[in-house]
Amino acid sequence: MSCLVMATWLASPCSRALCCLWLLGMLLLANVSTRPANHSAVRERATNREENEILPPDHLNGVKMEMDGHLNKEFHQEVFLGKARDEFEEDSEPRRSRRKLMVIFSKVDVNADRKISAKEMQRWIMEKTAEHFQEAVRENKLHFRSVDPDGDGRVSWDEYQLKFLVSKGHNEREIAERIKNNEDLKVDEETQEVLENLKDRWYQADNPPADLLLTEEEFLSFLHPEHSRGMLQFMVKEIVRDLDQDGDKRLSLPEFISLPVGTVENQQAQDIDDNWVKDRKREFEELIDANHDGIVTPEELEEYMDPMNEYSALNEAKQMIAIADENQNQHLEPEEILKYSEFFTGSKLVDYARSVHEEF
Repeated sequence: MSCLVMATWLASPCSRALCCLWLLGMLLLANVSTRPANHSAVRERATNREENEILPPDHLNGVKMEMDGHLNKEFHQEVFLGKARDEFEEDSEPRRSRRKLMVIFSKVDVNADRKISAKEMQRWIMEKTAEHFQEAVRENKLHFRSVDPDGDGRVSWDEYQLKFLVSKGHNEREIAERIKNNEDLKVDEETQEVLENLKDRWYQADNPPADLLLTEEEFLSFLHPEHSRGMLQFMVKEIVRDLDQDGDKRLSLPEFISLPVGTVENQQAQDIDDNWVKDRKREFEELIDANHDGIVTPEELEEYMDPMNEYSALNEAKQMIAIADENQNQHLEPEEILKYSEFFTGSKLVDYARSVHEEF
C-alpha cells in the first residue's frame, strides 16, 4: 500500500469501516469452510460411540483374562480400587494419592489392627467385583434401549445385526432390505467374520427355549459373559480353542505361555515377550492349575476366571499380599502398600516410608 493510499485510508472512516467489514466477511467464509471437517469428526465420534455401545467389550473389568486369552494386566488395580481407580489416574499429586490409598487401606482393614489379612483382602475383592457387576448392569440398560427401538423388551438377531452394520457406516435402508429378503449383505471379509462370531455368542446368550430374541438379561450375558455361567463356559471354550495346539481340549504350560503370532524384532520386543512368558507361567502354576498336574482343564480355567468364585478370590488375595509382604508375616502393612503402590494403583507414590506416619 503506497503512502498516499495509506494516508487516504487513515483519513476516511468510511474506508476503514468497509475494510473491516471485508475482513470480517473473509473470516466468516474461512470459518464456514472448516465446518464440514468438524461435522465429519462429530459424526465419526458418534458412530464409534454407537458401535462401542452394542459390541461386546474386549476388556471386562474385574475378570482375570481378556476375551482373547491375554491376562488382564489391570486386574489387581480394578479389584483393589474399584470406582476409585479413575481418581488415581486423574490425580497426579502424590500427597493426595497417598491419602486416598491410606483411606482404602483403612476400609480393607476391618479390625483396625493396621494390617490387612488374606480374609480381609478377599472380602474387599468380592465387594469391588460386585461394584463392577452393578456398573455393567446399569450400562446394559442404556445399551439395550439403543437396540430395542420399539421398546418391546426383546431384540432379534436381525435387529441387532442391522444396528451393528449401520454403526459400521453401512446404509440402513439397503441393509434392512437385504436382511428382509434374506440376501447377501455384501460386507467385507473382516466384518463377515465379526458377524459370525457375534451370532455364535447370540445363540449362546439365548436361554432355552431358543427363539433368537434376547431379553435385557440375556443381552447382558451377550455383552458381559461373566454374568452368566453358560456364557462364561462359552468364553472359556473359545480361549481353549484358540490356545490348544494339539487338539486335546486342554492346555499344557507350553501352550498357555506360547507367544502371540509375530517375531521379535528388537530388544524392547524381546523384553515384552520375556515378561509375557514369566507372567503367564506364574499364573498357570500358582493360580489356574488347581491340582498342579501341569495341565489346565476347561473346568479349572472356568473356576479361575469366575469373578464371583470366593476360593479364587482368596487365592488372589494371598498373591496380592505376597507381592508386597516384605516382612513375611502374611499381612499387608501401611509401609508395604505405599512402597508397592504401583502394583495396587498403577501409580508410583514416592517417599512412602516417611509419609506413612503422616497419612495415619
